[in-house]
Amino acid sequence: MKTDLESLSPTRVKLTVELPFDELQPSFDKAYASIAKQVSVPGFRKGKVPARVIEQRFGRGAVIEEAINDAVPKAYEDALREKEIVPVGRPEVDVTEIEDGEKVTFTAEVDIRPEFELPDYKAITVEVDAAEASDSDIDEHIDNLRTRFASLKDVDRACADGDVLLVDISGSTDSGDEVDDLSSSAMSYEMGTDGMLPGFDDAVRGASTGETHTFPFTPSNGDWAGVSLTVTATVTAVRERELPALDEEFVTMASEFDTVDELREDARSRVGRLKRMEQGQQAREKVNEALMASVDIPVPEGVIAAEVDAHFEDGHEASDEHRAEIEQQSREALKSQFILDRIAEVEEVSVGESELSNWLMQQAPRYGMAPDALAQALVESGQVSMALSDIRRSKALALVLENATVTDSNGDAVDLQALESELNEAMQAAQMAQLQAQMAAAESGQ
Repeated sequence: MKTDLESLSPTRVKLTVELPFDELQPSFDKAYASIAKQVSVPGFRKGKVPARVIEQRFGRGAVIEEAINDAVPKAYEDALREKEIVPVGRPEVDVTEIEDGEKVTFTAEVDIRPEFELPDYKAITVEVDAAEASDSDIDEHIDNLRTRFASLKDVDRACADGDVLLVDISGSTDSGDEVDDLSSSAMSYEMGTDGMLPGFDDAVRGASTGETHTFPFTPSNGDWAGVSLTVTATVTAVRERELPALDEEFVTMASEFDTVDELREDARSRVGRLKRMEQGQQAREKVNEALMASVDIPVPEGVIAAEVDAHFEDGHEASDEHRAEIEQQSREALKSQFILDRIAEVEEVSVGESELSNWLMQQAPRYGMAPDALAQALVESGQVSMALSDIRRSKALALVLENATVTDSNGDAVDLQALESELNEAMQAAQMAQLQAQMAAAESGQ
């Protein structure tokens, strides 16, 4: 096999691969066997048709085409290894020449990871917010607990954010036709959460019981995608939450504690832990941002365009502003991947079986799957390498973080190793709780 490499841009190359026919023999053998299994020829058992008969009946060209389709993918992978190319995305392959008995030539254009010099990733300095649990943070935490035990009461006033409404909703076209998909009665909704149709909160904010308001809505997907509709919302009840009094009766009912002081101390501990976790996440994000800011890397525009198109194929709103936002996010994510992949190579970062298991445990809840089911899905879809790359990048970033100087807004040093230990303990506790929940669910289903 002969391979030539042409650079089309810093992020795209063209491979020209020449395959002698003698190297195609295994693919020709497969081609004859494959065609023989698909056809019936009088006088021969299925699958046992000789090669010369196949060529006589179906033509030499059909065999060559089948052989090339088998040989090109492997030859492409071999060419990538030979030229030490790291592809990004799928190649555009074109068979340019076939000389029967002599050679087959094909070209493959593909986006690649560009060459760049790594910055000094072991001397990064970042500042994060101080992990302080203020009295207002503790009050908010306890109020959230009280909200879980709140009661609802009807009120005769204009609704405001935080109120719970009962609403009757209907939709219609400009010609007056009803839209069944938008019809709902006595729907419960908390104002201010933006969990309803776009424009709903603005339309009914300040409404009282019995009032009806309309607003325009154009769906971005479904049967009515792109159609201008009118949504009618009638408020049938306005309810406000009444929080229980913060006293010992509430404390003993809602927690394992006996006094308000004990509950507040527990809240301080929980909020402090959450703040430290947020601090750790902020450190990761800022270190990653510092890495990207320290080196100029071109990104393959074709890959970015494909990712943006895929995002909007899922039915997301395709405004110019949103498209620009998604394009920027894709650009930054790809740049980060390039840097972390290079660091992982330099530092010879590997992924162990236990690390893959932990990753599956962490990711499974996002997909509503058990870890073993997610593992099987990755195998079946050929995405195990994607998971391994994700873990390697995470480990590479953790390595950079270990060597970074991190201080908080008060000027105090942040002990990331202690934070990592605390996060690991919290993660193990969460995984154990998840496992216990799965076991309980399995037992209840027996």
